[in-house]
Amino acid sequence: MRDSKISVKKLSLSYGEHPLLRQVSLEIRENAVTALIGPSGCGKSTFLKCLNRMNDLVEGVRIQGQVLLDGEDIYDERVDVTSLRRRVGMVFQSPAPFPMSIFDNVAYGLRLHGMKGGGRLEEAVEQALRDAALFDEVKDRLKKPALGLSGGQQQRLCIARALAVEPEVLLLDEATSALDPVSTLKIEELMKSLRKKYTLVIVTHNMQQAARVADDTAFFLGGEVVESGSTDSLFCRPRDRRTESYIGGRFG
Repeated sequence: MRDSKISVKKLSLSYGEHPLLRQVSLEIRENAVTALIGPSGCGKSTFLKCLNRMNDLVEGVRIQGQVLLDGEDIYDERVDVTSLRRRVGMVFQSPAPFPMSIFDNVAYGLRLHGMKGGGRLEEAVEQALRDAALFDEVKDRLKKPALGLSGGQQQRLCIARALAVEPEVLLLDEATSALDPVSTLKIEELMKSLRKKYTLVIVTHNMQQAARVADDTAFFLGGEVVESGSTDSLFCRPRDRRTESYIGGRFG
C-alpha cells in the first residue's frame, strides 16, 4: 500500500459560531485519487480548501487540528502559505481562465515564481499542457485568447496552469460539474493518468464518477467523515448504514 501524502488529524472548522467540520481524520495516499462524496453542505469543499489553507482568506474562520503534508503541519505558523499553495494546487468548479492568451495563462504562475521568458519557460508551458492532455489541441494557437476555448478545454487549461508550477498535490473541486459528458470523460481520463505523478483529491457529487476514477473514497455527512477506505470496499461493502443509504440514493 502507498504511504500517506497527507494525514488529517481531528480537524475542526467553524465560521463564527457555526461548526462546518467536526474532528475530521483522514489519510490521503500518495499517487492516488481520493474522492470526497456526500450531500450538499456536508463539508466536502470546506475540507478540500483546508488542504492548501484557502479558508485562511475567509474572515471569522477558526481551525483546530492538524493537516500534515509529508509529516509537516501546514498550519504551523512558520509555514509560508505561498510555497504551500505551489505544492498543493487547486482547480475550481467553473473554468476560470485569465483574459489573456493560452500560453500566458499557463506561464502566469511560472513567471510569478521568477521564471523568465525563453526556452525554459516555453518547455515548461508545453509540458504542463501535455500533462493536461491539451497541447495537441492548442499547439497552433498558443497566442490566441484562452476565452476562445470550449468549456472542457478551458478546464483542462486551468489544470495545466496548476500543473505548470509542479505541485505535489492537485485539488479538484467538482471540476467536471459544469461540463458536457464528452468533456467530463476527458477530464476523468486525465485524472487517472495524473496520479502517476501527482496526488489528487477530488470533490464530486457524481458517485459514478467517484467509482470510475477514485482509488479511495471518503463519505462526508454533517461535517464529519462517516466512512473512508478503498472505493471498491466503500461502494460494495459499506460498513455504516448511512453510507449504504447515501450510495443507494435514499437521501442526498
